[in-house]
Amino acid sequence: MATFSSKNKEMMVSMIAAVAVLAVLAPTMVSAKQYVVGDDKGWTKDFDYTTWTAGKQFFVGDSLVFNYAQGGHNVFKVNGTDFMQCSKPLVGAPLTTGSDEIPLKTTGRKWYICGVAGHCASGQKLVITVSDGSAAPAPTPTSPSTGAVSRSIINAGFAAAMVVVGFFGVVMF
Repeated sequence: MATFSSKNKEMMVSMIAAVAVLAVLAPTMVSAKQYVVGDDKGWTKDFDYTTWTAGKQFFVGDSLVFNYAQGGHNVFKVNGTDFMQCSKPLVGAPLTTGSDEIPLKTTGRKWYICGVAGHCASGQKLVITVSDGSAAPAPTPTSPSTGAVSRSIINAGFAAAMVVVGFFGVVMF
């Protein structure tokens, strides 16, 4: 077993602490992804949001951004029935800023519509499924923009950092 001077031990402890802090903070700093709904088309009528969601994986911590001309559209979060019927909810006000960001805080299906007359029926509606990310599938080569790649890299980095911390702990003491 190697022996270390007091100065070397202090330096190694500092390095291990820094690696541990980075390993813990990195998933929260990098893993969240912001999705601009409709990409450069934004939140609009006559757009296929089902195709837009294809290949995307949404996780707790991600967010949706609805960009549109203020006053021309709005965003309502609705339930599945209101989504299918293009009905505004009985309670709750729409989002109307023209750049509405919605954090995805819980798992499950999420439904959004535009409440302006006729817009939902013209395709301005979005349904997604939000996962917790703990069982994120491996990324496929055809969908690197899903956010799964960064999560996989971070999870691998976290595991590697824990091995390093464990190794140095054994060597030092």
